[in-house]
Amino acid sequence: MRIALLSYRSKPHCGGQGVYVRHLSRELALLGHQVEIFSGQPYPELDQVAIDAGVTVTKVPSLGLYDEPDPFRTPKLGEYRDWIDFLEVGSMWTASFGEPLTFSLRVARLLEERRDDFDIVHDNQCLGYGLLRIQKAGFPLIATIHHPITRDRTLAVRAAKGWRKITAWRWHSFLRMQGRVSRRIPELLTVSRSSEVDIRKAFDIPAGRITTIPLGVDTEVFRPGPERVPGRIVCVASADAPLKGVSYLLEAVAKLAAERDDVKLVLVSKLDPNGPSAKMIEDLAISDRVSVVSGLEDEEMAELLASAEVACVPSLYEGFSLPAVEAMSCGTPLVATRAGAIPEVVGTDEQAALLVPPRDSGRLAQAIGRLLDDAGLRVELGSGGRRRAEENYSWAAVAAKTAAHYETVLAGHR
Repeated sequence: MRIALLSYRSKPHCGGQGVYVRHLSRELALLGHQVEIFSGQPYPELDQVAIDAGVTVTKVPSLGLYDEPDPFRTPKLGEYRDWIDFLEVGSMWTASFGEPLTFSLRVARLLEERRDDFDIVHDNQCLGYGLLRIQKAGFPLIATIHHPITRDRTLAVRAAKGWRKITAWRWHSFLRMQGRVSRRIPELLTVSRSSEVDIRKAFDIPAGRITTIPLGVDTEVFRPGPERVPGRIVCVASADAPLKGVSYLLEAVAKLAAERDDVKLVLVSKLDPNGPSAKMIEDLAISDRVSVVSGLEDEEMAELLASAEVACVPSLYEGFSLPAVEAMSCGTPLVATRAGAIPEVVGTDEQAALLVPPRDSGRLAQAIGRLLDDAGLRVELGSGGRRRAEENYSWAAVAAKTAAHYETVLAGHR
């Protein structure tokens, strides 16, 4: 098959969506399919295997209004290329996140000129109105929704103070568009049963329209290491957002640091120096116990996870949780919350993880302390996690199941 894979943001460091594009495209190509990624900034980083297998990238540039080193900038007049650029700037000026819409319109324009080049179009969480133009042009269409961002909006509005609640609501105004578009796409994919239930409820999707295909992990890269650093805890949070529950982990680390000399947290996230997490680290006086890193390649991430005695996923909600699967693949025991799809991903309590209620820093500290004190339990959970990752999560299986659903879409289109 000739596949157009769409993703408005695709760099792996942006979180699960970027990881999905990178690995799915490679494995589809290894199955013999022709894959062309259409992506906005930041663009995907393909490994050599994907390049050798024939995966290509077509850049769909935006104005980069939300990118470092100058986020929320106002472009110079000479930067405007067409009406979509004006729409993008207007969205930013009115506190809305316009990238899903503007990316979809740009890629629709590109694909309308290439109807004969592709058998199917697969959208990755964009769900912009431009997809309806692609559908109208005659392309068979499928979309992946990792989780309904309605959860992100609820938590962001709840965490905001005063007038910022209005801004947080406005930022997520694209959700109305995503609901409308998702209801008009005949075949949808998601990554967990939990996400399926939440998507149907949030976007009013009829039963039978969503298929669950879990995400994968490269078990050759993410594997147990030779030794672990005593007291090291690792948490991977792709964004400094309330959804990730980092504040509760920081409180837990402060509790543990008062009792233990060797506890150190490595937080893999891009923190705003003036943001809530950075301020909390300072207020709790744990800057000597917390290291913040970002922009790690897969090999570096795997090495870090494999060096930890404990990995932690303190999220308030997860549609899947790649960090949990990657930690399991590294044989690193988990402390995780019973939030969203996490129990579905990690299995029952004490199979690969100790599960605690979300929003409970005391229970987080208690569970982490229990693991740090019990080497036998760490080995047991680490071995269980590695076994679960090998048996249930592989990118090759994800690609094979996804390709099978492409055939379903094509059959319905015919």
